[in-house]
Amino acid sequence: MVSRPPTFCPDCGTRLESFTFENRERKRCPACERIAWHNPVPCAGVAVVDRSGTESAVLCVERGVPPGVGEWTIPGGHMEIGEEPPEAAARELEEETGISVDPADLEVLSASTMPPREGKHVVTVHYVADLADAEGEPVAGSDATAARFWTPAAFDASGETFRPVHEQRFREAAALPE
Repeated sequence: MVSRPPTFCPDCGTRLESFTFENRERKRCPACERIAWHNPVPCAGVAVVDRSGTESAVLCVERGVPPGVGEWTIPGGHMEIGEEPPEAAARELEEETGISVDPADLEVLSASTMPPREGKHVVTVHYVADLADAEGEPVAGSDATAARFWTPAAFDASGETFRPVHEQRFREAAALPE
């Protein structure tokens, strides 16, 4: 399995050839006849919601590294080997914002795919947590330039932009009932 379209066999290094298998174009090694599966990368993120105001606010980060530098996202990232999705979401949240949550306190918000970027496909499990169940103060992590709570109205008035898919998750989290 590879995260970007393969060119060479990951086992023996032979240039791959295209063929049709299960009604899809695949890549296969002509030397060892193995299929080089091109699968999406699993990611996880968490929307922390502050319900203390008249309008719910959601913790977001402004990306400081590619892809999407300057765009806002729900904190999240790649899952590590041996990590459960809620653990990955909680770890990424703390790395990107300084806010910590117990993975057991996370509830599934949704799952979505990002548009492919340079052949890389990503599937993200999005979680939601209440700020009352979190600890810490928002601070931008190493791959972010800002971490802050946004209400939908404040974001709409700001002229800022979201990465694809993240705006929908932001609005869904903000609209959740208490």
